[in-house]
Amino acid sequence: MGSSNCWTHLLFPAILLLLLLLHVLGGYSSVEDKHAKDFYIIYLGDQLGNEDEAIKTHVNLLSSLDISLEEAQERMVYSYTKVFNAFAAKLSPHEAKKMMEMKEVLGVFRNRYRQLHTTKSWDFVGLPLTAKRHLKAERDVIIGVLDTGITPDSESFEDHGLGPPPAKWKGSCGPFKNFTGCNNKLIGAKFFKADGDVPNGEVRSPLDIDGHGTHTSSTAAGVLVANASLYGIASGIARGAVPSARVATYKVCWEKSGCADMDILAGFEAAIHDGVDIISISIGGPIADYSSDSISVGSFHAVRKGILTVASAGNDGPSSGSVTNHEPWILTVAASGIDRTFKSQIDLGNGKSFSGMGISLFKPKAKSYPLVSGVDAAKTKDDQYLARYCFSDYLDRKKVKGNVMVCKMGGAGVESTIKRYGGAGAILVSDQYLDNAQIFMAPATSVNSSIGDVIYRWSPLLKDMVVLVPSLLVISILITLRSSWLLPPLLIPPLAMSFTVMSTLQDHHLL
Repeated sequence: MGSSNCWTHLLFPAILLLLLLLHVLGGYSSVEDKHAKDFYIIYLGDQLGNEDEAIKTHVNLLSSLDISLEEAQERMVYSYTKVFNAFAAKLSPHEAKKMMEMKEVLGVFRNRYRQLHTTKSWDFVGLPLTAKRHLKAERDVIIGVLDTGITPDSESFEDHGLGPPPAKWKGSCGPFKNFTGCNNKLIGAKFFKADGDVPNGEVRSPLDIDGHGTHTSSTAAGVLVANASLYGIASGIARGAVPSARVATYKVCWEKSGCADMDILAGFEAAIHDGVDIISISIGGPIADYSSDSISVGSFHAVRKGILTVASAGNDGPSSGSVTNHEPWILTVAASGIDRTFKSQIDLGNGKSFSGMGISLFKPKAKSYPLVSGVDAAKTKDDQYLARYCFSDYLDRKKVKGNVMVCKMGGAGVESTIKRYGGAGAILVSDQYLDNAQIFMAPATSVNSSIGDVIYRWSPLLKDMVVLVPSLLVISILITLRSSWLLPPLLIPPLAMSFTVMSTLQDHHLL
């Protein structure tokens, strides 16, 4: 008992000292956070008449935070003066709050990094090749695409038969590193990266490394490309909605860092000033007040200049409030499908056949293979739960080799793991993602859980199976609900192609 009291007397001061240190460190951390600086956008409203005067106003507003004019100039990374009145600068949360209290300021919001939203399709929605076109008018239409850039030497952006850009065009095109330049189809290209942090593998140019921008640009305005296909699958003529329209690209998104609000605003300003007719943006982020949202602010000033912004509704849903870009002055585009998808036939050794969905360009070497579930290929009994997802760390290579594996879908790249382990292919079971054919990097297909349950029940009894890969036509549908906490559900977004659409990627392959 005496020994216990002795230890208590020794430990009590030590515990008090530890708590005191934690309190001091916590207080120090909160002080640091209070003064830690981040990029903010300060929105002041309409464009001022004089650019130099606007920049001077921005610097003076910053210096009113008890900092010198020199420091104010160093902190400012953008002055938006050509179309609207705003600037981006490094501020602490405390300084941002003080800035918001100024009567000249309409909105202050932290620079966030938003994410991208991801041939036969035009026939399906009623715009066939035989549709009457107004080529003279269409050739004067300039579509400004805010995205990941573009692949300038793609066939989708050749300018055969197109004359010079319209006289209203005031934009420019480089020169840029690793960028072959523009033509009478691709008439403008710019990039924006205010934080200066260019990710490894990227280049300081409008060149599309990710592929998303080339895809969206060709979907909107790609010229006719004959014999387009995915290695022979779904061959036909690839084309955009308005093949004779001009394209101007504004790279505001980067492969690893996403799309910064301050770069998005800069892209809007440049596109409006350059003279585009339509702005296309397939970018989304958290819902915010209209005066604290880069897409909202940019598109508002665009429509005031007579420029329509067409924006994606997002990749989420269907659920209430899942739509982004819901502003009443934006044409928000939801997703539809087309009368085509890619299916694989699964023939089991017991004579039963099922259809799976997916695109795989790998032909099986044999006509039949043993069928094994991920659970039965587990390294140990303890690994069985995670082995059902065919995660590499939990599978026994010897049990995978030469077999077609049946796995619960738990992540991307499972089929590649099975191929690496010597497996013949994979059947992935999931009730998600079945409205869109996935591209697999090894022989694979996906099925829903009801089919998966049948296959699981038979897999211990079957000696072999056959996988066939014909292309079948079905309808694919995605519904995104319109309602938002900021806007009553007054408007239903129009439909646009989303799934199984032929478009151009940055590596020149048509998909």
